[in-house]
Amino acid sequence: MSIFLDKNSKVIVQGMTGSEGMKHSQRMLDSGTQVVGGVNPRKAGQSVEFDGGRSVPVFGSVADAMKETGATVSVLFVPPKFAKDAVIEAVDAGIELAIVITEGIPAKDAAEFFNYAKDKGTTRLIGPNCPGIISPGQSNAGIIPSNITGPGKLGLVSKSGTLTYQMMYELSDIGFTTAIGIGGDPIIGTTHIDALEAFENDPETAAVVMIGEIGGDAEERAADYIKANMTKPVVGYVAGFTAPEGKTMGHAGAIVSGSSGTAEAKKAALEAAGVKVGKTPTETAELMREIIKGL
Repeated sequence: MSIFLDKNSKVIVQGMTGSEGMKHSQRMLDSGTQVVGGVNPRKAGQSVEFDGGRSVPVFGSVADAMKETGATVSVLFVPPKFAKDAVIEAVDAGIELAIVITEGIPAKDAAEFFNYAKDKGTTRLIGPNCPGIISPGQSNAGIIPSNITGPGKLGLVSKSGTLTYQMMYELSDIGFTTAIGIGGDPIIGTTHIDALEAFENDPETAAVVMIGEIGGDAEERAADYIKANMTKPVVGYVAGFTAPEGKTMGHAGAIVSGSSGTAEAKKAALEAAGVKVGKTPTETAELMREIIKGL
């Protein structure tokens, strides 16, 4: 099985007619994703032609796209200043899953659409500033390369896009049910805990890799959740052991302040919860490989 995304998912792309939207819509189509429409009010009624003889219609709104196609997932490639309105439009339309790829969204806007979606209670947000989600062999919604790995029995949840790709490669011999990049901004929709819970409930996921990074306390909270609720093995990696205090590293949320949010503190919390934590992605993959041998 998989979590949040499967072979039956019908995907629309908000911002499909822009350069990034076009490029990654092509990649999603090539990986077998059911991309059923795009959204651009200025180009409603047109179609976009993709390689392979595939023509995808463009709709004026998310609501129209959902009505005509039965879409349940939207991937957003919308510039930061328009992202809040685009997310709210998707939420108002009742889309089940909205994946916000956009980087650089102001924290105030993210807080507003996060709370709006939470109050509505019908839409799961992934992101912002994330690579999306892939269930190999079934569907790929976002910018994760689909040729790194194939279907298997591992789950992966990661703050980092590039580390998502590396871990998928490191464990490609085992494969994944789903890999999800949740994003590294201070305010995000789906959390480590949300993904861990879903993987725990997925009968085909045997074990989970969790990738965190410096800043905030998400990993510590995930450690508490793992200790209290997870029966499946979890292996962890925390990026940023050499990060200097007070300097943002890569992600807007990746910043150590005083004794808060350090990689060492996160590693200690995870190990106290029974999670084996690797010092490098390769070591983390080896830890998982040993666990899988024993299952």
